[in-house]
Amino acid sequence: MESRHVKYHELIAQCRNLAPMPLAVVHPCDRSSLQGAVEAAQQGLIAPTLVGPRERIVSVASECGLSIADYPIVDTPFSEASAAAAVQLVREGKAEALMKGSLHTDELMAEVVRRDSGLRTGRRISHCFVMDVPGHADPLIVTDAAINIAPTLEEKVDILQNAIDLAHALRFPEVRVAILSAMETVNPKVPSTIEAAALCKMMDRGQVTAALVDGPLALDNAIDAEAARIKHIESPVAGRANVLMVPDLEAGNMLAKSLSFLAGADAAGIVLGARVPIILTSRADSLITRLASCAVAALVALARCEAAKIEG
Repeated sequence: MESRHVKYHELIAQCRNLAPMPLAVVHPCDRSSLQGAVEAAQQGLIAPTLVGPRERIVSVASECGLSIADYPIVDTPFSEASAAAAVQLVREGKAEALMKGSLHTDELMAEVVRRDSGLRTGRRISHCFVMDVPGHADPLIVTDAAINIAPTLEEKVDILQNAIDLAHALRFPEVRVAILSAMETVNPKVPSTIEAAALCKMMDRGQVTAALVDGPLALDNAIDAEAARIKHIESPVAGRANVLMVPDLEAGNMLAKSLSFLAGADAAGIVLGARVPIILTSRADSLITRLASCAVAALVALARCEAAKIEG
């Protein structure tokens, strides 16, 4: 865990006084997914239930020198069954989050969104990266770079609110959202600029709440104060954004991977909009990224529990 991951360490530190979060690890049948879950449990972030073929999980643990005797295993025959069993654990109140193991994202999400037995809510499901960018002062949320391919304006309302709620769960002192496009002016020929302007007006009308929102903004004047000054953009968000909402999945995927591979950023991922947070891990994720993802999920689960108590 290098010192450059100070933002992730701060997220993890916020969970030190919390009880370990009950979490279902879905099909942890390779080294990276099983090791990440065990390490997160040892750090007190999660109380995992391992869901998958028992013999394969035990074999992987043996090969990797991991002790899993303290963690219950729900034995399932294959990956789709693992996803279904993990979702059922949530529905029974035995898990407060899901973590993807060595199965395809589509297999897990198919069970999550299943109408009769899934974990749907009234919200659109969306994905957020919580990025630790070297040289950037604060964590940076990027949405949606993994779930919604070409979201409509209606869907973007939920994507935006999900990201705002996440920022509050992570205890951002102020949530500043930049709705990104290729330019900072509204251009009828560029639909993303029109939708950005509409989202800002929805914010004014209370259809989206609890953040400062501005757009359209280009990436440079969203995160660089000097670029915003040169363009004469006066805004509480421009140059100071800590949430970046992209126009579509292609733009988000390229932005997140550019930050990762060109700027050395790490990207903890979380899916929101379902009954519980869902951690989508990658085999390329570092250990600190997996721990940070667990911390993010724990803070989201805590925020939901506190909100439910207030509503109750």
